[in-house]
Amino acid sequence: MRSDVKIKKNVQQASLTRPRQTLAKVLAETMKTGIIKSNLIAMLAGLTLALYTNHISPLEKVPEIIFSILGSTFVLGAAGTFNNLYDRDIDSIMNRTKNRPTVTGAMQLKSGLLLGISMALLGIAALAFATPLAALFGLFGLFFYVVPYTMWSKRRTIYNTEIGSISGAMPPLIGWAAISSDLLNPGAIGLFAVTVFWQMPHFYAIAIRNHDEYKAAKVPMLPVVKGFKRTYIQTNLYLLALIAVSYLFASLSIGIVSVSLVLSVGWLILSIVGYNKMTPQKWAKAMFIFSLNHITILFSTIILYSIVGTIFRL
Repeated sequence: MRSDVKIKKNVQQASLTRPRQTLAKVLAETMKTGIIKSNLIAMLAGLTLALYTNHISPLEKVPEIIFSILGSTFVLGAAGTFNNLYDRDIDSIMNRTKNRPTVTGAMQLKSGLLLGISMALLGIAALAFATPLAALFGLFGLFFYVVPYTMWSKRRTIYNTEIGSISGAMPPLIGWAAISSDLLNPGAIGLFAVTVFWQMPHFYAIAIRNHDEYKAAKVPMLPVVKGFKRTYIQTNLYLLALIAVSYLFASLSIGIVSVSLVLSVGWLILSIVGYNKMTPQKWAKAMFIFSLNHITILFSTIILYSIVGTIFRL
């Protein structure tokens, strides 16, 4: 059960220990701008790959590109805001989240709700100006992140990461759908599959690094409930799946397949070798850092390859 009294007490304690923030800082932390930026890269990977695959010039899709960027930014900001508002009780317990504006009181509940609802409406509307399909994926991603993940599974099951990964895989589909409605294309399927399978090893690493905090907050993350060995085994299974889905890009680009394979195989090797040589905390830190490099390099490669390929066709 969530306790409003406990939330207020923690808010009062946090507000006494944290210096005042600027409005820009409060908004940035409430919307989780760091997550917005990383997801925009995923969205652009889907958008640029769709342009390349369908032999479409970016000049023909300037409005769609602009509305996709704006819409995705607002929808992602709304998702982060709603998540922060709902989780302020458990955030107040964890060191890495206890200073969020929704915990300290810098962002009040009513103001946060107004911010989240406004961004959600603006975001879905902007995506609709791109294409109705892009708006549908945006709405689905927002709903799935807020309700099935944040409000239900995060506090009830070890499979909360898997459930949350569905909404986390929407950005590349939003980008793809802004250009093409062909969702059975290997490029669209590959982007979705890579983004889904990438999230489990990434978030398992975060859960191990913050094991005691998640335990104190009673969030049933896999390492907290099942232990490190089970998490290690499950991580490797998802990394094997990540290696397999690399071949979905084979019909589009051997280069993309190669980059995806090298990154995913390297990640698996790090997991196996690190498990035998590192403490769980050091292993989790190494896995977390590699996960960020993996997704950034892969999606940046897709974006660059697609842009260069599209330019040479003009």
